[in-house]
Amino acid sequence: MPLTRDFFARPVVEVAPDLLGRTLLRNTPDGPIELRLTEAEAYDGENDPGSHAYRGRTARNATMFGPPGHAYVYFIYGMWFSLNAVCCPEGKASGVLLRAGEILKGAELAAGRRPKARSARELARGPARLATALDIDRSLDGTDLCAGGDAPLSLLHGRPPAPELVRSGPRTGVGGDGADHPWRYWIADDPTVSPYRPHVPRRRRTPSAT
Repeated sequence: MPLTRDFFARPVVEVAPDLLGRTLLRNTPDGPIELRLTEAEAYDGENDPGSHAYRGRTARNATMFGPPGHAYVYFIYGMWFSLNAVCCPEGKASGVLLRAGEILKGAELAAGRRPKARSARELARGPARLATALDIDRSLDGTDLCAGGDAPLSLLHGRPPAPELVRSGPRTGVGGDGADHPWRYWIADDPTVSPYRPHVPRRRRTPSAT
């Protein structure tokens, strides 16, 4: 059964840890892929300097301002896609970045898209790897994650971990005012969780002497 709209129509810091252990179903033309979510990050829209919606609505982030329970997919670094689940009531933009997971079904399909993965645990260990393994791109932006059935992308109930196994800490690569927010959530000791990397400020280029 897919998660309901009401599940997502809550504060993002409630939804993010509650997504751990849920099943992400991707129906591809070649067959289904199922993934158990093991890591997620919360981004609180206009209240969060780390969010794409911090400065308001744009053509890129418009999906975040729509109804909850839809997919927000964006392109990053000119190379990779990332998948988010839109949260909160319509008009209040926020989302959960789906960072990592364990492939439960369709591992052969995922491995075909991730030929450089050295083991099964690395197939979706990180947001770009997750999107690549599940064949997710901008064409899926706005997809209803609550539709279920033959929908291209759905979030199902799955099996959430015991509360004592849920950990939290700073988000990966986020700097500035939001750097210390403990809004990254993961399942303790799960091998598919991605390594934490703090934000590294870009060095300003020093003009060369002439």
